[in-house]
Formats: sequence, structure tokens, C-alpha cells
Amino acid sequence: MAVDSATRGPRTYGNWRRPTSPGLLGLGSMGTALLLGGLIMVVFTVMIAGVVPAAIMGFGLAVVLLLLLTKDGHGKSLISRGAARIGWAAARSKGSQLYRSGPLGRTLWGTNQLPGLAAPTRLSEHTDSYGRRFAMIHTPASGSYSIVIGTEPDGAALVDQEQIDLWVAEWGHWLAGLGDETGLEAAAVTIETAPDSGTRLRREVELQLDPAAPPFARAVLAEAVDSYPAGSSTVKAYVAITFSALSRAGGKKRGAEEMGREIAARMAGFTGGLQATGAGAAHPLSAQELCETIRIAYDPASALLIDEAHAIGDPPELLWTDVGPTATQASWDGYRHDGAYSCTWAMTQAPRGSVQSGVLARLLAPHRDIARKRVTLLYRPIDAARAAAMVEADLRAAEFRQTSSAKPAARDVLAVRSAAATASEEAAGAGLVNFGMLVTATVLDSSRAADARAAIDNLSAAARVRLRPVYGSQDSAFAAALPLGLVLAKHLRVPSEVRDKF
Repeated sequence: MAVDSATRGPRTYGNWRRPTSPGLLGLGSMGTALLLGGLIMVVFTVMIAGVVPAAIMGFGLAVVLLLLLTKDGHGKSLISRGAARIGWAAARSKGSQLYRSGPLGRTLWGTNQLPGLAAPTRLSEHTDSYGRRFAMIHTPASGSYSIVIGTEPDGAALVDQEQIDLWVAEWGHWLAGLGDETGLEAAAVTIETAPDSGTRLRREVELQLDPAAPPFARAVLAEAVDSYPAGSSTVKAYVAITFSALSRAGGKKRGAEEMGREIAARMAGFTGGLQATGAGAAHPLSAQELCETIRIAYDPASALLIDEAHAIGDPPELLWTDVGPTATQASWDGYRHDGAYSCTWAMTQAPRGSVQSGVLARLLAPHRDIARKRVTLLYRPIDAARAAAMVEADLRAAEFRQTSSAKPAARDVLAVRSAAATASEEAAGAGLVNFGMLVTATVLDSSRAADARAAIDNLSAAARVRLRPVYGSQDSAFAAALPLGLVLAKHLRVPSEVRDKF
């Protein structure tokens, strides 16, 4: 991330780059290897079997390369889209898009376990050095442990631009510092907006109300409590941090108790660093708070019941085995869970050019056509040693593309400048982070799904990001957008390092 040092005018940010792989004809290194290997096979076929078999092989190679080179506006090739279709058809044939739990469900344990990627997760609770209880999620499939920090962002209203610039700079430093944290694999920031039931306001007013207050003042407060919840929303923010169970490469996996002790000693540093970024008061979520958050995400109707239970001083006692939905059904472009319907989008392109600090403000704000909305920014920090090699390889790839043509396109010339700027910043000490974005829109009536999709399309245009529905994997994307600390790259059958080579 580059910061414009101009002293006049609004400060801008940009120069986000996706690592590229050098190759011929727009193919990556793997595609180029496929092309060269195929040509060699064609030559050997001509020498051994004749011209006709070689022509058939050459035709097949051309078709495969054409499928790799034909991409849509989101950069997805025909092979990638075809693989998604095949995977979705296989999932439907197995019935894995359906989930039924609880005493009458199809699962053996009779509880409301989380479905899909989150099914094998386990929850434990520990105490940090400040005596605060915090929940820790163990994901055996990826060998990782995650914690969730709840924050209360101050917001940018009535705040000087200098203070906002300072918060952004501190956020950049916090992200850059993640690459130096031992064993840290990923971080995710989730901003959730939802309708306000008004229960918390009523509770606060009742606790603060003086019994000897004048009747007029009591009437004004009563009217405010009754009228305020209509159309109002709540905004919650969570930061999930994921650690590897391995103490070092090739080392022994650590258990929950050992990881709990290590994270407890580092928790104060994480929460203190977040407070300097404008995240407000940061505190680790306890097991009970995390259970309520996940339960409400799958069943939005339970939010009112949980708020009312807190209001009367009798909070529900939820277990991790009971926070999942009773029934879910994933479709090609949507996900029905209990009494709600959701659709999740993934960012395929970061904003081009320079943007200001408030570019995501409209995307993060509540919207009247969306009952609940979650915007999750996924970060994977890259350690300093690997970052240097990555930026240098990216610069060489950009230079290769520029010099491979006698008349390079303007896009290739700008790519070289951008890659050189990134390499220069990294050499000066800047951190390198892979990032992505998931946006989940939830409606309580599936007939409102079209309105929610239209709203997200408009909001993404205002944010200058390109979003694409996660076709065929809506259930997995929904779980990844929750504050669970899931690392999607570790659940892919084809590693992301191989995908980026095409």
C-alpha cells in the first residue's frame, strides 16, 4: 500500500497488485510449460506416429490453451468456470448441499453442529494476562487456532481528516507487523450491520432513569425508547487472528492448552495495537459471546430473543455444539439457512488507481434492502524474507511482459512502474500482505434476494471494487465470512500457489 505524501489535497492510497507469473501469450509459467511441453509432444508424435495423430494432438492442445486464455471480466478462465460447474454437480449428486441437524436431523450426534468447513472446529476458553476470558477456535483440518477480538470503531463522523489519516497509517503499521508475529497465518476483519431491536437502549434507559425525574422527562425518554428502534441499525466489528499449530516448520503440533498459554501472553499487544487504529475499545470475545455471534448469523431471528434474555439478566448458555443451524440448503448462487437467505460475493479486483480513506464507507454502512450485511476483509501476511523474493519475481514478470512485444501496451508499461514502486517500498521496510474481501447479504424473505443483489452491485461500484458471486460454493463462502478465522487457501484442493501460475 502506497501513501501519497502530498501535503495538499486529500490523501490517497493505491498500488494494490496481484502477483503475476511470467509466460508467453498471456499464459503464466504453468501455461507456458504446458504449451512448450505440448509442442514437444506434437513433434515426437509426427516422428513416431505420423501427421494425422499429431494434428489431432495439436488440435487438442489448441483447445486447452484457448480455454485457458478465454477469461471473463473477473479474470476467470473457461476451465476455472467449468471446474466450478463440475464440482457443484458432484456436490449435488452426493447431496452435500443439504444439511439437517438437531434431534431430528441426519447427523449422528443429535446436536446443532456447524456445517461445512466449520463442522470440525472445536472451542475452548482461556484467560489472558489481564484476566479477560477469551475463546479459541481449533480447526484440525488446517492445523490452526483462532481468536476473535471485538472492537467498537469510533467512526469518521466529526473527526478531523488528520486524525483519520493517522488511523489509516496505524492500521497499515498493524497489518505490516502481522508478518513479524511468530506463527501468525492470517487475520480477518468483519464489519456486520444489522437492525437494532431497541432492547439495549431500553435496558440502558431503565438502568439510568432517576425514579424522581419529572413526568415530562420520563415521557420524553419513553417516547424515544419506543420510536428509536424503527429503522435504526447496529454496527459490530470483529478481528479474527489465526495462528499455526506448528511452532516452526517441521516442528511438533501444539495442543489447545499450550496455544492458549502462548496467545494469552500476546493478547494485550493485539488489543492495544488495535485501539491505536481507531478501532475503539478492543476486547477478546469470550466463548459465550462468540457462540451468540455465530448463532445469530445462522438464525437472525434469534437475535431478538438473545437481546431480551440479556435485558432481563438471564443470558442464554450456548454451547459450541448448538450454535449451528437446524437446516441449510446451498444453491448455485445462494444459501438458505434456518429462516434466512444469504448470498456471498468475493472481490475479484481491488480498486484501480488511487482512492481516499472513505472509499468503503457506503459498502460498510447499513442498507434498507439488506437485513444483515457482513463485509469481511481477509489478510494473509507474508514474512519479510519471502516478501522480498515475491516483489522481485513480480517485477521481473512485469518486465518480461513489457519486453516480449515490440510495441508494449500501456497496461504493461504501467504494470512495470507499479511493480517497481512495490519493490521499492518493500525494500524500504514496508510489509506485504495478501488480501481479499467477502461480502454477505442476508434477507429474511427470499423474495427480497433480488433487491439485495441489486444493492450490493450498486455499493460495490461506489467502493470501486469488483465483486463476483461465489457460484457453487455459497455455503463455504458464508462460513469464511464469519469471524471464525478460517483460512480458505488451506481448504483448497488445488493450492493457490499453483492456481496463480496459470
